[in-house]
Amino acid sequence: MVLTPGFALGEIPWPDKSGPSKDGVVPATHAAGLVTDWDEETGKHVVWKTDLPLEGHSIPVIDATTLWFTSASPDGREQYLDAVDRKTGKLVHHHLIFENEAPEPLGNRVNNYAAPSCVLDESGLYVHFGTYGTAKVDPKTLKKIWERRDINCRHYRGPGSSPILYKNLLILTMDGIDQQFVTALNKDTGETVWRTDRTTDYGDIGPDGKPEREGDLRKAYGTPSIAMVGDRAHLVSVGSRALFGYDAETGEELWTVTHGGFNAAVRPVSKDGLVFVNTGYPRAHLLAIRLDETMRGDVTKSHVVWDRAKRNSDFSGHVLVGDRIVQATEGGIVTCLDQKTGDELWMGRLPGTYVATPIVVGDLVYYSNETGQSRVLKIGDAFNVVGESELDTGVQASAAVANGALFLRTKISLYKIAKSKF
Repeated sequence: MVLTPGFALGEIPWPDKSGPSKDGVVPATHAAGLVTDWDEETGKHVVWKTDLPLEGHSIPVIDATTLWFTSASPDGREQYLDAVDRKTGKLVHHHLIFENEAPEPLGNRVNNYAAPSCVLDESGLYVHFGTYGTAKVDPKTLKKIWERRDINCRHYRGPGSSPILYKNLLILTMDGIDQQFVTALNKDTGETVWRTDRTTDYGDIGPDGKPEREGDLRKAYGTPSIAMVGDRAHLVSVGSRALFGYDAETGEELWTVTHGGFNAAVRPVSKDGLVFVNTGYPRAHLLAIRLDETMRGDVTKSHVVWDRAKRNSDFSGHVLVGDRIVQATEGGIVTCLDQKTGDELWMGRLPGTYVATPIVVGDLVYYSNETGQSRVLKIGDAFNVVGESELDTGVQASAAVANGALFLRTKISLYKIAKSKF
């Protein structure tokens, strides 16, 4: 197999669903000049709008010229890789990646068959549709460098976990109702390097000896994060009923924290020796867990620094701003917390409902809701809205940023929001 020449690293401003630092923070070099308000009706700061052929809520990743994301037919039989030119907004590719004979029905209002986001590096683009398949694609030719269609689980409500890159590994999370595991592939060949099954005691076995609700309480949709503990990379991965720290290079299970949630979908973020984790439904908890080299086995009692039990995110992830955590419930209740203690500093209310995780630009947090409204908050000692915006349709995908431009994917369109048309 011969790999085509790749990109220069400096030409990939948004390589991951959560940006270059994988926590939603926009680097200063790309944040300069970002606007805080826009309006579709008047055209204010709307550089272009591109209507998309199919739906999906994967978040665009961005290279020097192009935004890349996935879409799918409503029945899941066809799954596509889409590409839009950053400058003009032209849809340059709507490329069929996988065909599926009999996709499992979704059975919920939120998910679709193109929810996991791509990830990008200098050697190629990695496209993932959960159990339906994973491929590495050459962005220049759209040819598959490799593909895997044998990494399977029964998602039951559709796939949701996005892949991540760590060194030479592409790491996938597969929390279905029938099996739950994390696996790492060689990013250049697609070959399996390691696979680790969850060791969770789900506590859901009924009188008939089978999991209750077909195993529905075993599902999760989380994308993991990497946290350095000493010189060892811990893969922090949230599943149903428990979260785990794995050795990112070998897959060895290092530690676990038990919790009462399932359907976990929020990506962990870490800072100053703490990792902040949302546990999912029902009544999500937000946990702060101390990271250190003593973590072995069940560390629920020894390493959970604080546990916030109310008004936590449902789908929209928490973000870090300075020494504070900002989060919003599905219903738009925003809270700002002290990172060290979990104490609530203030609370406010945003309009609409929220699925997309916000981005952070300095001390500003950008939220967009499911009816097309966006609000920009300035994070200080009180709830403070400094920008209000409107688009015609709602947002479920988080924003992406490159060179002072904000890119927003709604249910049917993609927008470039910026001061200048160039």
